[in-house]
Amino acid sequence: VQLVESGGGLVQAGGSLRLSCAASGNIFSINAMGWYRQAPGKQRELVARITSSGRTNYTDSVKGRFTISRDNAKNTVLLQMNSLKPEDTAVYYCNADLWTTVGYNINYWGKGTLVTVSS
Repeated sequence: VQLVESGGGLVQAGGSLRLSCAASGNIFSINAMGWYRQAPGKQRELVARITSSGRTNYTDSVKGRFTISRDNAKNTVLLQMNSLKPEDTAVYYCNADLWTTVGYNINYWGKGTLVTVSS
């Protein structure tokens, strides 16, 4: 199983970026997908998460600015980030809690994509 992220980059404060993550491999089903981030010198934190039924939750600092969505048929999760702030600068990691075709429930991580917001 692989999680491949894309969409990171450099943007000015107030701008927007959209992150995408595609899961591939021996996947039977995906329970939840999410985005985490880790800024330099800080712990990794949950940004947003979405279940297979579409239930979402967000960390308080991104509510109203970020929107998470998923395409279950394509095993893809998106993170639309608007009104970006310098404090959103971090490496963003995709996460998936999934069942493999051989019956294992495993939590997978992508390699991360860097988002840099300049002031």
